[in-house]
Amino acid sequence: MRAAGTITLEVARAALKLLEVDEHGFDEIDRKLLRTIIDKFGGGPVGLNTIAAAISEEKDAIEEIYEPFLLQIGFLDRTPRGRVATPAAYGYFGLAAPADQRRDSRLW
Repeated sequence: MRAAGTITLEVARAALKLLEVDEHGFDEIDRKLLRTIIDKFGGGPVGLNTIAAAISEEKDAIEEIYEPFLLQIGFLDRTPRGRVATPAAYGYFGLAAPADQRRDSRLW
């Protein structure tokens, strides 16, 4: 509507900015999910139900909407013990990953 129906790169960037989607494609919930795992649960592992309760989001939404993208791009890992923020997730926020995760990052 604002660009008279013409979508340019500039218009697309402005729309994403309005939606608070960053250059990685993360929205507010993606960032909240990752920061919760890092800040509240020491990077994980943490269970899906616990994450859902901590961020007030449905576990199905996390599993079906947010997790697949975060897994695909290597910011989240699912282990038998729970979800774990990867070193890439820490780096995104300008944080250093714990030593044990840096050592195990070869697994991601």
